[in-house]
Amino acid sequence: MNPLLCGEDLPRYDEIRPEHVAEAVDKMVEAVETGLSRIEADTRPPTWKTLIEELNTLEDWFAHVWAPVAHLNLVRNEPALRDAYQAAQPKVVALSLKLGQSAPLYKKLLAIKDGGEWAKLDAAQRRSIDYRLLSAKLSGIALAGEKKERFNKIQEELSQLSSKFTNNVIDATKAFKLTLTEKTDVDGLPASSREMLAHSYARQNPPAKPDAESGPWLVTLDMPVYLAVRDFARSRPLREKIYRAFVTRASSGEKDNAPLMGRILQLRREEAGLLGYADYAGVSLASRMAKSVGEVSALLEELLAAAAGPAKEELKEITALANASGQPGALANWDLYYWAKRLEEKKFGYTEDELRPYFSLEKVLGGMFALVGRIFGVTVKAADGEARVWNPDTRFFKVFDKAGGHIASFYLDAYSRPENKRGGAWMNGVVDRRVWSGGERLPVATLVCNFTPPVGDKPSLLTFKEVTTMFHEFGHGLQHMLTRVGHPDVAGISGIERDAVELPSQFMENWCYHKETLLGMAKHYKTGETLPEETFEKIKASASFNAGILMLRQLNFALTDMALHTAKDPDIRAIEKEVAARTTVIPPIEEDRFLCSFTHIFSGGYAAGYYGYKWAEVLSADAFGAFEEAGLDDPEALSETGARFRETVLGLGGSVHPAEVFKAFRGRPHSAKTLLRHSGLLKR
Repeated sequence: MNPLLCGEDLPRYDEIRPEHVAEAVDKMVEAVETGLSRIEADTRPPTWKTLIEELNTLEDWFAHVWAPVAHLNLVRNEPALRDAYQAAQPKVVALSLKLGQSAPLYKKLLAIKDGGEWAKLDAAQRRSIDYRLLSAKLSGIALAGEKKERFNKIQEELSQLSSKFTNNVIDATKAFKLTLTEKTDVDGLPASSREMLAHSYARQNPPAKPDAESGPWLVTLDMPVYLAVRDFARSRPLREKIYRAFVTRASSGEKDNAPLMGRILQLRREEAGLLGYADYAGVSLASRMAKSVGEVSALLEELLAAAAGPAKEELKEITALANASGQPGALANWDLYYWAKRLEEKKFGYTEDELRPYFSLEKVLGGMFALVGRIFGVTVKAADGEARVWNPDTRFFKVFDKAGGHIASFYLDAYSRPENKRGGAWMNGVVDRRVWSGGERLPVATLVCNFTPPVGDKPSLLTFKEVTTMFHEFGHGLQHMLTRVGHPDVAGISGIERDAVELPSQFMENWCYHKETLLGMAKHYKTGETLPEETFEKIKASASFNAGILMLRQLNFALTDMALHTAKDPDIRAIEKEVAARTTVIPPIEEDRFLCSFTHIFSGGYAAGYYGYKWAEVLSADAFGAFEEAGLDDPEALSETGARFRETVLGLGGSVHPAEVFKAFRGRPHSAKTLLRHSGLLKR
């Protein structure tokens, strides 16, 4: 039997092959279209049960087939699967549009809202109906004739362009390979990084068995490798070479994304016009917590004003160290993070490599699970072997409540596989929680990271930054898994305004600077020794190191994104330069084409929405402030505050507007002051 058609909640990832995709998608499309026709033809007055529950069942079938294919395309991106995915994509887009643009469905939704059924619905059900009505509007429900036909063609082309954009970035990243043979080439790189590069060479050149100390070493643009070279390589020419390669990815030849960017922006603007908006930012903000471009700009400008001065002072301090260490003159872009790292080590007295042995992935997971037990009252247990996985290294876990009841599950795909896995880290829902007349279905999530895999007897050892990444993605997972809502389109992260989605993830990062939490998991993988307390204090003090420069970097992305999506006829290069002049301490090199690999806004769902990271950081810092006020060392207060956070932020999901959810937790609207205090920018 085709594993995509088995109808089970947990996909049979290990059985899915490229040849299964076309058959499964065709049968799914036929079944969903038949079901849609049946619902549309139903002449009875619509009710929640006859309309929404029936739609949920169709949407489940859609997700059962397509979600595993889309997931495997990211974590097992092989040529045959990619071809199958791209061949099926137009049918999937067409079906999505058919569901979103069904006039009979839209009329039935309005009939519920305007009729007697509305009074019988609870707040979550009403929010679900409103969410569907807005989605229908943004799907072009009001369009007819040539306008509707044009809108649909735009959606199909945008889908194909986004997919091509991502593939070009993956391919361009994969294409860069630099073999190093001289020991001087890797001077400064931590032992773990040299080991990673030697392992990378061995994987690409079997049966070679390079040694971490004598090489050869293979440098790629895979993120852990790039960051290691950027931050630690003493060889300035090597830093320059990999920097130039990184910021020019997918910007030339067959993999050039520049033409795609222009076309994507043009199509989005046309789409906005068809929907009645002045620009694509209007489309984006229709489903965001921020009410207008003006409100977004006000926050970004507030943060920019706070960060600009400190960032300049930080650059002076970094430059002074470089000059005193024998590198004269102004810093180049490939010097900034290298010398910033040296200054950080000098100020705080530890290196990434000294910390890494204390953060084995298993210990980090154990500490993270213990934390959520303390503050949210849940238990996480390994359940490997109870679910089919797409890679032998993928783990499976179950989540239980205080009474021992199973409430959710999740997969963890932790390790980097640059040959066929997208870089970065993310969380996706596999199964949404659903409670309906036919029973209850528990939520399931997938957490994906790109950590250095174990080598021999050595476990996967994380940098401190990677520890925060693990907590970040688990925060997303918690919101998906601890939802109290039973309607899939507003359960967990579904239906949440996109600029509030990062609240739980960024909230969880704060706990990496909490003494009990960090020291509870920071155990040396060989000796079992706990990280010294004085080292923890240095880590905590370093949390605001370079806060100005790092803030400007994120504001550069956010302001560029918003400018591209509000300009009538955007001159991409001019906008890049104009924003960079306000948000960079060292001007970008002329060849810099970072937008060509900016998947977040061109293929990752953050178009005119990248500001959401900072928006949510304001929310998350302010939320963590409630725990600080309650007392981080008071177990009872933490448990009480955690229960409130779980009931509101994690529990309500998309069933209540995030501004109301935040007020319910915090007792007041959000403020940027806590974020600026945490960043050390409030007092400067």
